[in-house]
This record gives sequence, structure tokens and C-alpha cells, in this order.
Amino acid sequence: MLDLAPVAHILGLVVAVLGLAMVAPAGLDFANNDENWQAFFKASIEAFYIGGLIAMATRPATPQPLGLRQAYLLTALIWLLLPLFAALPFIHGAPGASLTDAYFEAASGITTTGSSVFLGIEQLPRGVLLWRGMLNWMGGLGIVFVAMIFLPVMRVGGMQFFRTEGFDTLGKILPRAGDISKALLWVYVGLTVLFGLTYRALGMSGFDALVHAMSTVATGGFSTYDASFAAFSGPLEYAGALFILYVQLARGVAAPLWRDSQVRAFLRWCAYAVAAVTAWRLINTDAGFEQVFRETAFNLVSIMTGTGFGSSNVGAWGSFPVVVAFLVGMIGGCTGSSSGALSVFRWQVLIVAITTAVRRLHSPNRLVIARYDGKRLDDDTLNPLIFYFFGYIFITGILTVALSMTGVDFESSVFGVWTSINNIGFALGPLATRTGTKVDYNDAAIWIMSLAMLLGRLGLLAILVVVLPRFWRN
Repeated sequence: MLDLAPVAHILGLVVAVLGLAMVAPAGLDFANNDENWQAFFKASIEAFYIGGLIAMATRPATPQPLGLRQAYLLTALIWLLLPLFAALPFIHGAPGASLTDAYFEAASGITTTGSSVFLGIEQLPRGVLLWRGMLNWMGGLGIVFVAMIFLPVMRVGGMQFFRTEGFDTLGKILPRAGDISKALLWVYVGLTVLFGLTYRALGMSGFDALVHAMSTVATGGFSTYDASFAAFSGPLEYAGALFILYVQLARGVAAPLWRDSQVRAFLRWCAYAVAAVTAWRLINTDAGFEQVFRETAFNLVSIMTGTGFGSSNVGAWGSFPVVVAFLVGMIGGCTGSSSGALSVFRWQVLIVAITTAVRRLHSPNRLVIARYDGKRLDDDTLNPLIFYFFGYIFITGILTVALSMTGVDFESSVFGVWTSINNIGFALGPLATRTGTKVDYNDAAIWIMSLAMLLGRLGLLAILVVVLPRFWRN
């Protein structure tokens, strides 16, 4: 029988830590003489009290290693339940959101999607804006942790290719995870400080620089303005694009950058997309080269990395740029980073698998071995990855149909699922481009997109597995 106590204990600790984190925005609002600090304080007490009780009630006499099913369950529950507690400040205080909108906003922050259902965010208390940035920041760190530690062991979508000898068994996860999490935290904090200082030097206020730095390092996309990066211009757009690229490369690989095929492919495909759209826009618009290149590079890099910052209405560029944006959004960034979508690695392996199959058909008596980056790809890697691709297409189609059945027009349904399941956060489609948010979607559609964000964040299968009866029997 599945022992739920270790899962509940860790989950309780995480919720309690989330409650403690709410003290920061509460203190900021208190310092600004904004009564909204009471909402954060109340939410902090609730989260810390509930999480603490669960952790104490399930504390084991001796620490036990997690099993495979426990890892699946813990991963799914963390991402499903944390938005519920993170949403409490939005309900208790400004902006006085409903449970539907508050959960969506919190889920979007924690999954680093960056979509929003709030309008006039620059009018909200600074504590709320800080909390949104913190959700991005904490979610990004958690996603990298899960991608590096849990997903390879859980064999999700071919990620076992990145297993190391240090993680041959689930029992070794927690001891090694402590060392890795400390190293990640220092790098994370260091990059956040660097980005914040640079944004400040380029003209942002100290508060705006802090929030945007937290969102950038997490590729989360929450801003302090409805207009996102369109509220800034010039050097800040270049800095944002370069920082996003740096985060993808620095955290997404373990080998030196110039030797990793995934990094080379990411940079190459990103460059192709920017060059093609820039050329198309120069032919079809009267704008100057520098403006066109800057807007194109910033927005396509933001989409491909799943960051969600926007500085221009991509939908107004024309059909070809929208198609390119749609495609790069499905590719995503490097494996092990906080970007969403399918990831460069999976696309590379799919291309290798198709090429190998064609070569075998052409020369049936020839021994053709599928290899990636010099390493042999066995069936244990290829089969889950191919299954993941088909699952991605199938679930995306199902969610799109479900979204359209709520009364949303088909184009908005397609882009609503696309931006959610790929954790992009970008506003495309008739309903989204009017305000740059999801405020015009109905409640049923909001819940469907919330589910899509969570499914995309956890590699689709990590949540679906736990709802199968077989999971609870075996």
C-alpha cells in the first residue's frame, strides 16, 4: 500500500515555507502604509498553520527515501495545491479576485507561464506586484529542481537520458538534492542581483528592476505594468533578450556551451526565426531596421523560452510572423531550464528517430544506430519520448476542443491552449490581444487553461499518471 505520510510531510513543509514567504510583501505594504498588508498577513498565517500542522502530524520517526510512486504523487500535488495557497492574498485583499481568477494567477506565476487575468496591475499595491514576482522566482527555482532531480528518475518524456550515476535509485534523491539545491540557490540569487542591477542602471526604478529580475531569471514573464516590456524600450529590450538567452544556456546544460548540441540547436533555431521574421517585416512595413530587429528578437526570444514578456503586438505583424511564433513556442528552450513546451532536446531526438527510421527503410540490411550527441539512444529513451509527442498533440487537441465548447472562438481557443500548455504566457488570439490578458475568457475556460498550465509544467504525464487506478494498486 502506498505510504502517504512522507509525501504529506514534505508537502506540508513546502506550504509552510510558502506562508513564511508572504511576510515579505506584507512587510512592503505595511512600510508603504497600505492596508493590504493585512491580507498577506492573514494568508501567511493560514498557509503556515495548515502546512505546519500537516508536516508535524506526518513527521516520520526516521527519514525514509521516496519511492517512485511517492515521487510522482509529490510532484503532482505540489504544483496542484501550491497555487491554491498562493492565491489566498489575491482573494483576501487586492484585487479581490474570485477563486477562479486567483488560482489562475497563482498557477501562472508558479508555473512561470506569465499569463494574467488582472487588469490595471500598475494600480495594485506594491506587495501584490512583489508577490507575483516572487511566485515566478520561487516557481522557476522549483521547476529547475524538479527537472534535474525528479523527471529523469520518473522517466518522463525521454528525460531518463539525463540520468546520472548519482541518481540510480530514488532513495538517493534527497541526500543529493540538498547539495544541488544549495548550489542552485546561490546561482539563482546571484543572477537575480545581476539582472536587477543592470535593469536599474538602464532606467528602471529599483522596485521595477527587482520584480523584472525575478521574472527574468525564472523565465516567468510577470511584469509591474499591463504593457509588460512595452512600458520600456531600447537598451532594456536588448538587455531582457540577452538575459533570457543567458538563463536558458547557463542553466539548461551541464557540458561546456560550445560543445553541447542542444545549445547549438537552440541558438541556431532562434536565429533562423528572428532572421526570417525580421526580413518579412522589413519587406512589409516601413519601420526602420533597428526597431524591427529589436522588437522581433525580444518577442521571439521571449516566446521560444516561454518567458512571456512582450514589447509589441505580435498578432499585428501578419500571418507569417504569427506562424513562426506559434512554432517556436512549441519548441521551447533547453532541457533542465524553466522554459516550457516540448524542449529542444525532444525535437532533436525526434528528428534523429525519424532520420534513423528512413535510413533503415532505405538500407534494411544495414545496422543503423540512433545517436544523440554521440550517445546511443535506446528504446527506453525513444519510446517514452515518442509517446510524449503523441500525448502532447492529443491533449492539446482535447483541451482546445474543450475550450471552444465553453463559448470561446476557435482561434482564441487554439492560442489559449498553446500559451498555457507550453507555459509561454504570451497574448495571442482575438480575446487576449484586446487587453493582453485572459480577462475576457469565461470561468470554465480559465479553469481549462489552468489545467493546461499544470499539465505542461509537469510534462503532461506526471499528473495523468496519478489519476490512473493502477497507480494506486501497484
